[in-house]
Amino acid sequence: MNQQASIELATKTVQDIVSFFEINVDVDAYEEDGVINIAIGSSELNSLLIGRNAETLRSIQSLVASVLRNQNAALQRINVDVADYKKQRAEKLAEKARGWIEEVRRTGDSYVANLGAADRRVVHHVATEYSDIKTFSEGEGRDRRLIIAQASS
Repeated sequence: MNQQASIELATKTVQDIVSFFEINVDVDAYEEDGVINIAIGSSELNSLLIGRNAETLRSIQSLVASVLRNQNAALQRINVDVADYKKQRAEKLAEKARGWIEEVRRTGDSYVANLGAADRRVVHHVATEYSDIKTFSEGEGRDRRLIIAQASS
């Protein structure tokens, strides 16, 4: 299955899931850096699709990724967002990360954060804006932590 067919399958799967909840919204998809990004439009039932602590959203994403893997799709990494929830959350986290980085710059002490993989990626990206700061992850699985430190240490 080629990349375009992978995107179409992912989009159709998300549309089917959303229609199961009897929600009528636009579902847009595009590929970027080998990841299928699917944007589900806003509705009065956003909270139902997002769920507590975004658990439902992660479940939808996991389900679609499984469908893609089972079909040997060319693209299997997927990011599903509802009404820009993840985008807004990433922007808030980026602002927090800048605060953590400023604290590391001010005190010289490293900062350790317990974050999920997607959140760690956001902080790693923000840290690239600072030549005197480095970030890295330590640990395995759920015990993985992000460390923000001065580049000279």
